[in-house]
Amino acid sequence: MNTELVVLGVTAASLGFIHTIFGPDHYLPFVVMSKARKWSLSRTALITFLCGLGHILSSVVLGLLGVAFGISVMKLEAFEGMRGNIAGWLLVGFGFTYFVWGMHRAYKNRPHRHIHLHDNATLHVHDHSHTHDHSHVHEEEGKNITPWVLFTIFVFGPCEPLIPIVMYPAAKHSLLGLLLVTGVFGSVTIMTMLGVVLAGSWGINLVSLGKTERYAHALAGAAIFASGLAIQFLGL
Repeated sequence: MNTELVVLGVTAASLGFIHTIFGPDHYLPFVVMSKARKWSLSRTALITFLCGLGHILSSVVLGLLGVAFGISVMKLEAFEGMRGNIAGWLLVGFGFTYFVWGMHRAYKNRPHRHIHLHDNATLHVHDHSHTHDHSHVHEEEGKNITPWVLFTIFVFGPCEPLIPIVMYPAAKHSLLGLLLVTGVFGSVTIMTMLGVVLAGSWGINLVSLGKTERYAHALAGAAIFASGLAIQFLGL
C-alpha cells in the first residue's frame, strides 16, 4: 500500500476520533435523551448508530459528487459551512422547544394534595403526582418523532474535515484508496460516538434525580440547547 495512503488513513482515523470527542453535539443529545426518555442501551446505540451513519453519508455523498464532477474544495467547504449553520440552529431550536415542553410537562405533573372524606367523617390527606401515571402516554406520543428529529439534524450536520483533508487527497491515488480512507474516517467517528454515548448513558442512569425527576425532559432540552449554542458561537 502506498505510504502516503497509509498516512492519510492514520490521519483519517485521528480526525474521526478528535472531531467527535471535541464536538459535544456528537454524543450529548443522545445521552440526555436516553436518560429523559428512559431508552434502553440497545435502543440508544441503534439511534446513535443511525444518526452517525446519516451524518457521515451526507458528507461522503457530497464529497464523491465533488470528486466526480471536479467541484473545487472551496465551493464544497462553503456549502458544508451552510449545512453546518443550518444544523446548529436546528439543534438550538430543537433543544429550546424540548426544554419548553419539558417545563410545561413538569408543571402539569407537579406534586399536589388530595383530600378524602371517609364515611366515619375523618379526613385523609395525601400527596399525589401524575408523573408516573401519565409518563407512558407522553413516551408513546414522542418516542417516534424524537429519533427522527435527531436523525434529520445529523444529516444536515457536516463532517468538516472529511472532504478537504481526507477525501480529496485520497482521490488523487485511486477510487479504492478514496473509499478505504473515507471508510476509516466514518468507522472511527461512529465507533467513537457509540463508545462515548453508551458510557455516558450507563453512567447517567446510575444517577437518581429524586424529586427533580419530573424535570428530566427540561434538563435534556437545556443540554441540547447549550450544545447547539456551543456549535454556533464557540465553533465546537
